[in-house]
Amino acid sequence: MALKQIKNKIVSTKKTGQVTKAMESVSAVKMRKSQERAFAGRPYVHSAMRILQRLAQSPEGITHPLAQSRGGDKRLLVIVTSDKGLAGSVNSAVLKRVEQTLQTADVSAYEAICVGRKAVEFAKRNNIPVVHEYTNVSDEVVLDDVTQMTVEALKGFAEGEYNHVHVIYQNFLSTFEQEPTKRQLLPLDPAEIHYIMRGIKPKHGKWADDTSEQDVKITYTVEPSAEEVLDTLIPQLVQIMLYHALLESKASEHSARMVAMKNATDKSEEVAKALTLVYNKERQASITAEVSEISGGIEAMK
Repeated sequence: MALKQIKNKIVSTKKTGQVTKAMESVSAVKMRKSQERAFAGRPYVHSAMRILQRLAQSPEGITHPLAQSRGGDKRLLVIVTSDKGLAGSVNSAVLKRVEQTLQTADVSAYEAICVGRKAVEFAKRNNIPVVHEYTNVSDEVVLDDVTQMTVEALKGFAEGEYNHVHVIYQNFLSTFEQEPTKRQLLPLDPAEIHYIMRGIKPKHGKWADDTSEQDVKITYTVEPSAEEVLDTLIPQLVQIMLYHALLESKASEHSARMVAMKNATDKSEEVAKALTLVYNKERQASITAEVSEISGGIEAMK
């Protein structure tokens, strides 16, 4: 390889490293903000899930229409991914979890609400009917972002169009660890709610407080009636679960992208060093050859 080509490769590799370094810095800032939002919302979600779990175990909760499996022949998947790539396996892991879910029944038995461009592309590739698609969701996730999809999920389930509603997203555990997670939204299942509560807190860090509680039976006095309260409470809690899923997904996305960009930056520095070594060897060989030619010429002139 010519010296000029090696030098051009070194320059382009260093420029790529500068770009990935800048992306790493941007992702680090977004990651911190997304983590704080996700962690700050976890105590509220945990309390809401605890109330829902206790109400779901009551006679009124067990017999509530949203706690009963419907007769529909379709299942609704809410798939949460990002709009952009360059984030390691954060999207592919979620889509792999979706593929595993699709193997349990024929693809025609599923419909999807897709959050993120990657989810939309996946659903179209696999011929999954998309009920609604949401792209370019802001990092500053608000409840309004999930209101419409909550209405669609509740309406389809209440009318018997869907027999189950699940959400699949990337659950944030730490900066270097995320877990693709599938959770059942409808019908309400006390065991599933217990599993969700266990996954609310991270494994380590200042937010990893112990939230384990004894199974205390609490009797609620509900007014005006348990049915009316549950009719209002359950849709709000489903909305909270979807909101929580988007927060966790955003935190996972920026964490994974920061790590991926850091690895890319480190690799570019490694490649640049290796190319510089090759360049120096080639240049030294060229200089040695020129000196030998000059020495040979002088000897010939003698």
